[in-house]
Amino acid sequence: MNSNYQLVKAIQYARTQIAQGGSESALLDAQLLLQHILGCDRQWLYMHPEHPMTDTEWDSYRELVERRRKGEPIAYILGQREFWSLTLDVNATTLIPRPDTERLVEAALALDLPHTAKVLELGTGTGAIALALASERPEWQIDAVDYSAQAVQLAQGNGKRLKLPQVTVFQSDWFSEVKQTDYDLIISNPPYIAAEDMHLEQGDLRYEPHSALVAADKGFADLDHIISCSRGYLKAQSWVMVEHGFAQGAKVREIFTEKGYKKVNTLTDYANLDRVTYAQCSNPNG
Repeated sequence: MNSNYQLVKAIQYARTQIAQGGSESALLDAQLLLQHILGCDRQWLYMHPEHPMTDTEWDSYRELVERRRKGEPIAYILGQREFWSLTLDVNATTLIPRPDTERLVEAALALDLPHTAKVLELGTGTGAIALALASERPEWQIDAVDYSAQAVQLAQGNGKRLKLPQVTVFQSDWFSEVKQTDYDLIISNPPYIAAEDMHLEQGDLRYEPHSALVAADKGFADLDHIISCSRGYLKAQSWVMVEHGFAQGAKVREIFTEKGYKKVNTLTDYANLDRVTYAQCSNPNG
């Protein structure tokens, strides 16, 4: 290839290479990588299909295409992912925010919470959930914690860049450093995949930190811990809401019920699969 390689041909080349690696969104991946290299938007690509690339641009593009062909997640290559219309910085120390987790945000926003609700997010990662909630409810006071110091730093950076100062991010092993005991909502997308799950060796999951994906007790250990311990950090009539696997809804409802929660309900994701379960704690210390 030479420095006169046109964008339309570059995209065709990249699409073929990326598709060979198994991506189901090869064309979109090719376009996003090229936008990243050129610093342009997709509309500009459409309007300038015959624009020639420089040697440097072409070499850089091929390097990114090869990384994607090998299976590296597009979000890690670009260093960003959009979630709830927010552009978040991401890296390999955290999970990549996914569209299904937006159902968790939708469900939280639909709750009848106080105007100045106090919210705790456990396992915040990039800060996606906490920052999405803050963008919609600027009056809420939101604490977001993560066990990983790198994740805390990343989430703090996202909050600062997005100018959402009502989100306070700090390091904590679940509740270990949480001092407040009067939250209106505790929300989490915790690890819920069983260690032996074959999906861990497929797609983006191969590159994401297993500590943020895998839980003991066939994927239920962290869910059980959060549901059990949340009672000591809630006001009366407050809520706990968790994301979980599509086959875990019945068991999560059972855990909530066994721990004395009321109004237990499960919501489906965009594929109509069980994804979010929440319940009310009427007697937190009971």
